[in-house]
Amino acid sequence: MMVFYRALSILFNIIETFIFIRILLSFLPINMNNIFGRFIYDMTEPILAPCRELLYKIGLDTGPFDFSPLIAVLFLRIISNIIARIIL
Repeated sequence: MMVFYRALSILFNIIETFIFIRILLSFLPINMNNIFGRFIYDMTEPILAPCRELLYKIGLDTGPFDFSPLIAVLFLRIISNIIARIIL
């Protein structure tokens, strides 16, 4: 079980890193259609889209700011902690 938790922890860290890279890329004038930008977008969008939808359903109008990466990282950390408490 410890191996499973460690593998899941590494996966969550990689996803969090991709989300952070996507945040940084959103501030730079880089074409997101290049292979690197497309890869980061494709890896993070399945996680960020439900968070964006959740913010929309709750009715939080964030204006020009996208808080879905913050919500996604928060959910990943919560899930990781819950799994850690179950396994360990």
